[in-house]
Amino acid sequence: MMRSHYCGQVTEALTGQTVQVCGWVQRRRDHGGVIFIDLRDREGLLQIVFDPDNAETFAAAERLRSEYVVQITGLVRARPEGTVNANLPTGRIEVLGRSVEVLNKSETPPFQLDDDSVGEETRLKYRYIDLRRPLMQKNLRLRHDVIRRIRNKMDELGFIDVETPILTRATPEGARDYLVPSRTHEGKFFALPQSPQLFKQLLMMGGLDRYYQIARCFRDEDLRADRQPEFTQLDVETSFLSMEEIMALIETMFVDLFQSVMNVDLGKLPHMSYADAMGRFGSDKPDLRNPLELVEIKDLVADSEFKVFAAPAADPKSRVVVMRVPGGGKIPRSQIDDYTKMVGQYGARGLAWIKVNEWTAKGRDGLQSPIVKNLSDAALAGIISRSGAVDGDLLFFGADKYKIVCDAMGALRIKVGLDHGFTAQGWRALWVVDWPMFDEDEGRWVALHHPFTAPKVFDVADIEANPGTVLSQGYDLVLNGVEVGGGSVRIHRADVQSAVFRLLGISDEEAREKFGFLLDALKFGAPPHGGIALGLDRLVMLMTGAQSIREVIAFPKTQTAHCPLTNAPGTVDGKQLRELSIRSTVSPAAAPRAVSVTEA
Repeated sequence: MMRSHYCGQVTEALTGQTVQVCGWVQRRRDHGGVIFIDLRDREGLLQIVFDPDNAETFAAAERLRSEYVVQITGLVRARPEGTVNANLPTGRIEVLGRSVEVLNKSETPPFQLDDDSVGEETRLKYRYIDLRRPLMQKNLRLRHDVIRRIRNKMDELGFIDVETPILTRATPEGARDYLVPSRTHEGKFFALPQSPQLFKQLLMMGGLDRYYQIARCFRDEDLRADRQPEFTQLDVETSFLSMEEIMALIETMFVDLFQSVMNVDLGKLPHMSYADAMGRFGSDKPDLRNPLELVEIKDLVADSEFKVFAAPAADPKSRVVVMRVPGGGKIPRSQIDDYTKMVGQYGARGLAWIKVNEWTAKGRDGLQSPIVKNLSDAALAGIISRSGAVDGDLLFFGADKYKIVCDAMGALRIKVGLDHGFTAQGWRALWVVDWPMFDEDEGRWVALHHPFTAPKVFDVADIEANPGTVLSQGYDLVLNGVEVGGGSVRIHRADVQSAVFRLLGISDEEAREKFGFLLDALKFGAPPHGGIALGLDRLVMLMTGAQSIREVIAFPKTQTAHCPLTNAPGTVDGKQLRELSIRSTVSPAAAPRAVSVTEA
């Protein structure tokens, strides 16, 4: 046996005993003829002391350098008085080294593990070194704990773990597919799954009743801090349960997970309609830790001569809202200008504001803003009353198309909440429900969730006649302003599914080509069913406090979908391409990281 204990497990209980430990040299210190080695493994740090009494061992210790892999045998003893490190579990003891064997040397590392200034590209290039950092070790162990507890809870709730195919066919699910050319079927391609959506529905039709999977998924889309081209989700599907029962089941698992892993009681999760979330917070994933809200004032400014407000007030597809910032009167004009630039990124043409300095005593004269002169006394009084503003507050206004106002003011709400301490610490989760079935985009209908989400009422004629008013049985799980899960009851009738496809512009021929197997399965006794998918990478990112999901994935890609460690994607030789009946349309010199392919 190479070791008797992990470094972090050597404590006072082992005082007087001989231990054998293995690990990496964190640092070597020479203190007046006595050498100290901080030895590191996954369980923590252990201080090893070498004195010159054992000349051979002392000489070997002198040759140790950072990141050498060593095996050390020694005697556990209490640290001298005044040298105890209360910040380490092993901080009350040290090991007197009696023998040391170098298992492998190391060149000088490209960065020190405790150097926080190292860029992410460098850390990912040498990810095997970066993973030695205690923070990365902690993140990945928490991820393991989350998955382990999920599996235990799903088993307890009667779910069966079933794997679904990785090589499948392309289906429209909202993002570009990653395609895999087939050698045996010339000119044809597999697609990597964006989710196991159709297969888990088929499992329900196969009578599995309760399925789950820690599923790998792939989406070729623009990346950001909480996205990766390949990601992991908890995928769940059930049969013969209502929407409320499915949500209650998932909530049981979710609340139990936070209690067991984080020692946090989320309590009973509230339900909020999509319309309420968008109306009050400008977002379908509101952060309830932030008390700032949007208040509709269309009716108060409908007769105003101020066209910036009056035009949107007269447009049924527009909004006019106010957001009160308590005590915001102290926010300087320079910061208001910064906020104006920020909302411009979301399409807003400006950011109107009013500082409420002395409304109670002076009325209109107690308000400070370029727009006050454009508003009537009645409008100003109504705005102050409805917003709840008092002296010392600041009011921000949004007036434009519905989406622009929601996006801009929703982002402003988040920014102001963080900048000025309105967003509380802790955890707030909720369900967002009553989603519209469809959204209109440039004159065509699109599914707000996905094409397989069931409507609240299974009436084909009503769905086709009034798509804009149909509500779905969709639901999102939101945590601290981040969507961590989305699901729905599914369509289990072929006639309803065909009607939805037609509304989405998918012809019967295209539906038969892409979804024929699903439409056929719906004809043979498909049970009512529904489920959800929770993004595990995103959830663990929130739990660890990391700023990016790359910090909770062992080997992630950069925001350009590139792996600095392996330099993937890479070119392939002509022989492989010919075997696959494809050819490159881009020279290797022009695209060293990727190969664009077309059918030969």
